[in-house]
Amino acid sequence: MYKLKTTAMWITLLALIVKIAGFLRESIIAKQFGANHQTDGYLLAFSFITLIIAMISGGFNNVFLPQYIKSKKEAPLAAEKNANGILNGTVVIFLLLTIPGFLCVPYLLPVIFGTMTAQTEKVAVEITQFFFLFMSGIALNGILESYLQGRRIFVPSQISKLLATLMGAIFSLLVSEQFGMSSLAYGFVFGTTLGIIIQFFYLWKSGFHWKATIKMDKSFLIPFLTLLIPALLNSVVGQINMFVNKIFAAGTIAGAITYLNNASLLVSIPQSIYGTTIATIIFTLLSEQAEDPKKFQQTVFTGLQISFLTLMPVAIGLFLIGEAAISFVFERGQFTAEDTTKTYIALLWYLPLIVTQGLQYIISKSMYAKGKTGVIFRISVTTIALNFLFNWMFVKRFSYPGLALTSSLVSIYYLAVTTFIVYKDFEKGESIKLARMFIRGMLPAFTMMLSVYLMKEFSPVSEWSSLAQLGILVPLGVIFYGVGVFVFYREGVEMLVGIFRRDKSVYR
Repeated sequence: MYKLKTTAMWITLLALIVKIAGFLRESIIAKQFGANHQTDGYLLAFSFITLIIAMISGGFNNVFLPQYIKSKKEAPLAAEKNANGILNGTVVIFLLLTIPGFLCVPYLLPVIFGTMTAQTEKVAVEITQFFFLFMSGIALNGILESYLQGRRIFVPSQISKLLATLMGAIFSLLVSEQFGMSSLAYGFVFGTTLGIIIQFFYLWKSGFHWKATIKMDKSFLIPFLTLLIPALLNSVVGQINMFVNKIFAAGTIAGAITYLNNASLLVSIPQSIYGTTIATIIFTLLSEQAEDPKKFQQTVFTGLQISFLTLMPVAIGLFLIGEAAISFVFERGQFTAEDTTKTYIALLWYLPLIVTQGLQYIISKSMYAKGKTGVIFRISVTTIALNFLFNWMFVKRFSYPGLALTSSLVSIYYLAVTTFIVYKDFEKGESIKLARMFIRGMLPAFTMMLSVYLMKEFSPVSEWSSLAQLGILVPLGVIFYGVGVFVFYREGVEMLVGIFRRDKSVYR
């Protein structure tokens, strides 16, 4: 194998650094702008960037990678020719959409997000229009990640993401007084440009030669488009649910979108690491093993096992120390203790997402590797109605925290249905094996929860500063969980340790 263990460790480290850079950026935003209509406007504008990134990483990549790997095995030269055509054609499409999109933004945003204050709308329109001018570059950055992944090159993509996030933080720190919230957008675009250069360099170094062509073989293009349409629609479904949540949030209290955003940032740490490390590598393996049922189902189980054993304690840990973590990251300048409390309330309802979305990465990737994009889309569409219904039911009763609750319930539903479909094609014993793993994996997590809770309740640690609480409780939680796994799930320990041994059977 192509040194997957070393690569996994590197991209995990880089993914963690990306999240730290993201928190640096959000910390600067909190310090200089607080939680208000202006920050809400920026977050609404950034939703469009999230949409494009989701379409490329969640739609384009899920279709391109399996087909590209399969094509390379059968006809390497034709595969590279088709890859050039798709790359160029996609960029051309986004270039053609740039000016119409720029002009339509002032009319579309009020329709999409409904009632906004004048200040929120002004900031959202200005920043969204700026992003539209560089939409083709943002899309290209995401496409290059797919091409590198197809060649088992993962690190440059993480560096690219780090640059986009880090430059946003640096620009905000240096020029926010001159450009306000727009400084974040300027930094993001500058970092994205640097990321494109780096990814192109490594792609060229791997033997890929760019050609000015949009021609593709019909044998590649037709199946690609057939699978791409439902895959793109599926990625848009998630963004539609996000837009619906923000529409409801905009009608609650000032800063609600910011509270939900800051809470979801903490929740997204393990998701981001898994989406860019474990799930990325496992998707590559699943695409290569699609024709070998035994290896395929074992890889799926290994991915779910790794996800559950590492994500469950994170969710419980944030339940116990989430308020201290929010205070440490955000509470300074314009972001007050009251804002911290409101963010923590949203965080509590978001916590199930840590586990469900981590597991969902593996399940969804296994379905894409098998070409089941249409099935995923049909299931995803039902989440739109469910998301809207739950928002309508909960927002009046719980205000903005009800939107976080909705996200968690929809995620549980989505995971349950897709897991049932995947395991329906596996051997019967696999479902029992999975259920046993979940039950045994919960025991050490709850052991950790009880131990840390008692430490908080019957010691003065909860009265200390947020940094001191994190410095004491996090290491203790790790120790308690490690002991619990060793006692209750020895096989899980052996599996995790096996990943770092020379034996590469874990990845096969």
